Amino acid sequence: MQFIVSSSQLLKQLQVLVGVVNTNNTLPILDNFLFELSENQLKITVSDIETIMSSSIPVQSEYTGTIALNARLLLDAIKTFPEQPLTFNVQEENHTVEISSDHGKYDMAFYDGKEFPQTVSLESPSRTKISTAILATAITHTVFASGNDDLRPVMSGVFFQFSPEELTFVATDAHKLVKYTRTDLKTEEVAEFIMPKKPLNILKGILSGVESEVEIEYNETNAKFSFDQVTLTCRLIDGKYPNYDAVIPKENPNKLIVNRASFLNSVRRASIFSSKSTHQIRLKMAGTELNISAEDVDFSNKADERLTCNYEGDDMKIGFNSRFLLEMLNNLDSEEILIEMSVPNRAGILTPLDGKDKGEEILMLVMPVMLNK
Repeated sequence: MQFIVSSSQLLKQLQVLVGVVNTNNTLPILDNFLFELSENQLKITVSDIETIMSSSIPVQSEYTGTIALNARLLLDAIKTFPEQPLTFNVQEENHTVEISSDHGKYDMAFYDGKEFPQTVSLESPSRTKISTAILATAITHTVFASGNDDLRPVMSGVFFQFSPEELTFVATDAHKLVKYTRTDLKTEEVAEFIMPKKPLNILKGILSGVESEVEIEYNETNAKFSFDQVTLTCRLIDGKYPNYDAVIPKENPNKLIVNRASFLNSVRRASIFSSKSTHQIRLKMAGTELNISAEDVDFSNKADERLTCNYEGDDMKIGFNSRFLLEMLNNLDSEEILIEMSVPNRAGILTPLDGKDKGEEILMLVMPVMLNK
């Protein structure tokens, strides 16, 4: 078994795939890239049992065969080569692969590819297509808001809701919630499933540079994403997603419009002086003035800033965790944002006022914190 491949093409694919590989696998075979050669096509696969990802690249070869190569060792080696053809020659007698370059020859052990987990085939899947740009945006706007609580696994992923009216993506950790909706996209059938965080972060990292459509296939247990020469199949999170609509306040008479960048910088500065345990900042709104303050009583640290704003409603004070606000503000692209509130112990709702695509709706909810006396 022998093949010749471009070092830069190989490196690009290995860097895309290596994100699936865990650092502490229970099965040693999962530390490897699976190479499946079929004449002029090399298919590379990685797996962590829950997620399996494959990519194909063209090579020069007349052979077919399967081997597994240590992922970290191979990637570290390929990174060092400038663009050039690399020849991989499998030597069965001593169970090694000889890699020949312009600079020399390198031997590394290979493993039996038959031990590698088989790719899951989805039975009776539903299908929909979505542009890579829209899917990447949906993931970016939501995945940061998902939780890390092992006791509530359904909240550790992103909830996909497909219907004939719209596509909706939701994430929450009970302190913050993001709902991203596309009314310009729809499916023939109603479908709901919860995607784990890890494969979504991998997709987010590779979709941004791709201009094509993603085909999403899904059933009750698995989902498969296919685009260009890449396929990612993952096991879905089992369980019923909480009724997120029930926690979104419907009546919010107090409305604050403020420049996003100015507000972001003020919150960032004030948070430096806030309590390291609560990260609490206080917003005080009256007329056209927004007062942002924070205090760490234990160390006598204090910050107080004023911003010009557009505010309609009763004068009010409300406290928020500055980390949650910063995450949300950093994940919006608009010049101005609208913050809607009712009373100091009910959630605040952030929405962008500009910079959205047609058919795009973004709602971010953040729970308040009790203000210090």
